Amino acid sequence: MKIINKIKASTLLLLLGVMIMGCTDKLDEPQLNNNFAGGTDFTKTEDMGLSLVGAYAAFQSRGWEQPLLLAVRGDDVNAGGLGDQQDFAETDLFNYNKDYWMYNSLWENMYVDIISTHTAMEQIERYQQAADERGKALGDQYIAEAKVLRAMMLLQLSQTWGDVFIPTSSDTGELKDLEEVPTKAEVMQHISDQMDEAIPFLVDMHPNQRVDFPGGATIYTALAIKALANQELENYGVVAEATGRIINSGLFSLYPDYYELFKIPGKLSDESILDLQYSDFGQGEGDREAHLYAPYGPQNWTPAVEGAASGWGFFEPSMKFIKFMLDRGETVRLETSVLFTDRGIAELQQDPAYSDLPAFVSNTTRDGDVINDYARALFASGKHYLPSNQLIPGRTAYGSNKNFNVIRYAEILLMYAEAVLHGATPTAMSADQAVNQVRARAGMPAISGVTLDQVVAEKFAELGMEWGKRYFDLLRLERYSELNYDGRTFSESKSFLPYPQAQVDQFPILTN
Repeated sequence: MKIINKIKASTLLLLLGVMIMGCTDKLDEPQLNNNFAGGTDFTKTEDMGLSLVGAYAAFQSRGWEQPLLLAVRGDDVNAGGLGDQQDFAETDLFNYNKDYWMYNSLWENMYVDIISTHTAMEQIERYQQAADERGKALGDQYIAEAKVLRAMMLLQLSQTWGDVFIPTSSDTGELKDLEEVPTKAEVMQHISDQMDEAIPFLVDMHPNQRVDFPGGATIYTALAIKALANQELENYGVVAEATGRIINSGLFSLYPDYYELFKIPGKLSDESILDLQYSDFGQGEGDREAHLYAPYGPQNWTPAVEGAASGWGFFEPSMKFIKFMLDRGETVRLETSVLFTDRGIAELQQDPAYSDLPAFVSNTTRDGDVINDYARALFASGKHYLPSNQLIPGRTAYGSNKNFNVIRYAEILLMYAEAVLHGATPTAMSADQAVNQVRARAGMPAISGVTLDQVVAEKFAELGMEWGKRYFDLLRLERYSELNYDGRTFSESKSFLPYPQAQVDQFPILTN
């Protein structure tokens, strides 16, 4: 049973609070976050877990635009054209509009959900006052889990804007009293410190081994986020130590089938470290919890299962990425990452170097879905694709019942290898061994004497189109020239989005 099933089990106190905050969309009403708890009996300590469920519900409530905006500036993906989101396309070209609604949505909704985790932690502390020792210990674990969720959202905000607020409670009024905005380095160090605080209270198991909150945060989720934060800080010794602990645990392994990893068979696999979890609850109609995957999907297709809905064509794998993968001799990773149209294949073949393509480069997927030509893009994202034959009968929404991978074990192995190549002491294996595990799953030959350039390329191939990981790698490593492709002009000054004007108006301390 997934975390989300627990949300369906009863009327949830904290979930009501999340809905209240989501409706107001304001960060400057600090009392709102706890008003809904006025009638709660905090002596009923058996209800403590409901507050944590609400925090997970907030974390998993990502709007469709948020992952797209995080990812679109990388050289692995383009914004689909000819749509009604011109400023999204301009963002892909590094032309930023601080008034664009997507910027404000990402900022505001992430912070609303961060505040909701603080609300959860504060409510759990109130339950702990009436709890026995076992209940107090369980409360400490739940608070630690909420810290993990909060840290992931804060990390993505700082990767996107650099210097951002660090809320310390559900009282958003504290943000108006700040004299300066914490720097990106301060945010990342704060995240690392928070994970150190959380780890002693988290369970020591794979997330998919949990029976209380399957897929929920464990020690290893916190270690992964600690490694991500220290990677941004270039503290590679800490990265190697944290990722090495994950590797040495023996709990994680690469899912053997890369193609199915991103589909229903790969849900909560041993490769999963952190996922957004969604479910149709095994039924063809009625309640469901889902992410809106339509923006990633092809605008026109002939699905193998009649009636399955198509997408919007807002997210297009770049020609640069496709040629990079073909040049490497990639097979399953390219097939998995890209949905091809006939028009896209023809455009690719205009380059004589790619006139003779592998058989899997086809507008028909191995599951029989035909990707027809459409105006907005030449290609669609395969990692966000769910074959129509994996939909539960009765469900037609694009990608319904599909989880959204956030952190995978493959990324841990490649982060570890990079840290070692930056001079960190190996704590689990050699850099060659870590990289070759990832390559072997992809059907790629082993390499020896791996270099930093090879690790960066491996991350490009393995993690393309996932949460802007490629873009943030290029920023961190100052490989800015890679972003000058297909007519784009990037400069270091374009690294971060401008603060949304709506937020600058509320918090004048934010200046662009």
